[in-house]
Amino acid sequence: MDATQITISAILIATMALFLWGRFRHDAVALASLMACVVAGLVPAADAFAGFGHPAVITVACVLVLSRGLQSTGAVDWLARAVLPREAGRLTSMAALMGLGAVLSGFMNNVGAMALLMPVAVQVAGRHGLPAGRLLMPLSFGTILGGMTTLVGTPPNLIVSGFRAEAGGGHFAMFDFSPVGAAVALAGVLFVSLIGWRLVPARKSAAGQSFDTGAYLTEVRVPEKSRAVGLTLRAFEQAIEGSDAQVVALVRNEVRMNAPHGGRSLRAGDVVALEADVDGLAEALSVFDIRLEAEEGSGAAAEKPADGRPEAERAADGDEAAGRGAPAGGDNGAAEDRARDEELVLRELAVLPGSTIVGRSARDLHLRTRYGLNLLAVSRAGRPPRARLRSLRIRSGDLLLMQGPQEVLADFISETGCVPLGERDLRIPDRRKAMVAGAIMLGAVGLVALGLLPAAPAFVLGVLASMLMRTVPPRQVYDAIDWPVIVLLAALLPVAGAMQATGAADLLATGVVGALAQGDAVAALVVVMVITMFLSDVMNNAATAAVMCPIAIGVANSLGADLDAFLMAVAVGASCAFLTPIGHQNNTLILGPGGFRFGDYWRLGLPLEALVVAVSAPLLLIVWPL
Repeated sequence: MDATQITISAILIATMALFLWGRFRHDAVALASLMACVVAGLVPAADAFAGFGHPAVITVACVLVLSRGLQSTGAVDWLARAVLPREAGRLTSMAALMGLGAVLSGFMNNVGAMALLMPVAVQVAGRHGLPAGRLLMPLSFGTILGGMTTLVGTPPNLIVSGFRAEAGGGHFAMFDFSPVGAAVALAGVLFVSLIGWRLVPARKSAAGQSFDTGAYLTEVRVPEKSRAVGLTLRAFEQAIEGSDAQVVALVRNEVRMNAPHGGRSLRAGDVVALEADVDGLAEALSVFDIRLEAEEGSGAAAEKPADGRPEAERAADGDEAAGRGAPAGGDNGAAEDRARDEELVLRELAVLPGSTIVGRSARDLHLRTRYGLNLLAVSRAGRPPRARLRSLRIRSGDLLLMQGPQEVLADFISETGCVPLGERDLRIPDRRKAMVAGAIMLGAVGLVALGLLPAAPAFVLGVLASMLMRTVPPRQVYDAIDWPVIVLLAALLPVAGAMQATGAADLLATGVVGALAQGDAVAALVVVMVITMFLSDVMNNAATAAVMCPIAIGVANSLGADLDAFLMAVAVGASCAFLTPIGHQNNTLILGPGGFRFGDYWRLGLPLEALVVAVSAPLLLIVWPL
């Protein structure tokens, strides 16, 4: 070994040791590794940050943004409801849940897919009398497996494709990963659903032990074209049963009927008072595509008020729910214009005893005309309030679900003395935007699959379309990107290039082949896959792919074998972090909610990894002959 090979090998060993130690952030370790290469002269200073413009990095960032659009619009909520019927048994529910997670992970960020389906998994587990962890771990593993099925399913696939292009083979196509990846994912889902779930330790779940705001009282208006029109209240409650929402009153022609009879049929324009946990509110709303009463003011309901009163009269008394009419003039009009122009967010506020809004109602406060805010729901200890939401007098201790521009909400909190609760992922589903978000994602995937555009520009176009259609508000685009992952990828790509340029990768590959594979190409393929699996269990999977790709290329070259099979072996191995909670973010997400310990993962993960090797190795030899 010459001096440059020794230097890059030492940097690589130190980088991997720091990854394994876990004391420092992965992105910081990657940047330190890159700077060490620059100082040592292994990476030219002018090219140190070229990785930030790498197509794989751009594509990963864009996929994260498009995933946010699918999440925030409620697109996945509707899909989950269609795939997971309440009447399904345990086996069907688990297989459907894992299958849905795997399919979603093939086209969106798998961490986003996991976060979306976690509440569903906890709910299904409770329905079947299972510990939450026995569905959370299968779901986590299913979403990880699904990532290996497409080019954009997981960052390692994009990295592998980039290395193939740099080696002169061109980029992998969108579905080049599917023949092997889909078969492995299917085998994994079937194994876990039929047998593997029993290997998950039955731990006491910590799910739902975060702060509990109790049930909110909110009002929803039934639109003319809603499927709820004509249904009895009993049938309506049965349809939204999964959200644990309960009908407490019905308002028709401004007459409130408390505890209405279940046989009463719903009509267009009816206002239904619901009591529901805020986390289940989105599900309850999306079943029939109904909307919160406070939101009706921004649409047709503003033009056709239910109470029929003159517009001027409603504007004068600041009616917050029936109309949301034209601005009252002056500053009030400016407040409404600002609310329309700025991005709206949801926040939960606690009312303190000394708050200036105690004893006043939304109508008294002129929330919409004065502040440009909507009061969507109220949570109050004890029995639900019997007044209409707009005329309900606020008490100390109430929790308010408010909607409005972020800056306006901050001013309102400061002015009134309310306290914001810890931020949660609150969203109100929007069927139209959900369809648009899904169409944008399918369009971007279609451009890549048909070969019309490479992945990076295709998904950049998708992000621009999302911003234009506001499925992802422009102010939230950069918040949707997992910047530590982006920095890690961009920093490690030049380091991997230095490994190839110095010949260290080829030298290491020769050692691997000689010591473990004894020059046999099939054995070398399996060795590369197993080593990649091990590394992905203890360090970031993107970092693992960036480290192992040069080694895999070197092994293929030294044996005179086709490099595609070896790169695919890296892609499969990097998507198999099943032994620890630190190998993949999805495994980390379920650590608390599942009540797991560090050593619980290998019980299911080890046989699953063995199954992956047994299924994928022969398929690689068939699909990508050596």
